Amino acid sequence: MSADFSELSVGHQIGERSIEVSRADLVRYAGASGDFNPIHWNERFAREVELPGVIAHGMFTMGSAVQLVSDWAGDPGAIIDYQTRFTKPVPVPDDEAGAVIEVIGVVGALDQDARTARIDLTVSTGGQKVLVKAQVLVQMK
Repeated sequence: MSADFSELSVGHQIGERSIEVSRADLVRYAGASGDFNPIHWNERFAREVELPGVIAHGMFTMGSAVQLVSDWAGDPGAIIDYQTRFTKPVPVPDDEAGAVIEVIGVVGALDQDARTARIDLTVSTGGQKVLVKAQVLVQMK
């Protein structure tokens, strides 16, 4: 674990990262997850259903964001709860730049008795929050 529970305080930033997402990433994720919804790979179809274009899978976005906490904790099994609300899609243009998901993690609450830390994630793309109330509960040692 990257931090000792006794050294944590509410408001402490555990880290941040930028996650680059390409259309190829979405194709690989579709294959791994079995989610072949055309909004994740077909530009024409996505626009026909009034999306801004091809969008990242919600679970891809959610899973990519929580990786910051998993890496910080040093053990994915330390994550005992994770919840969020999806607010905006992550458009993934068909170019070399693709999309970038920005993730910042901050200690939102500490439970001394349970030795848990709630990590609040800010997850955005293009300056727009795409997940809100993204909270990860980590069991500390």
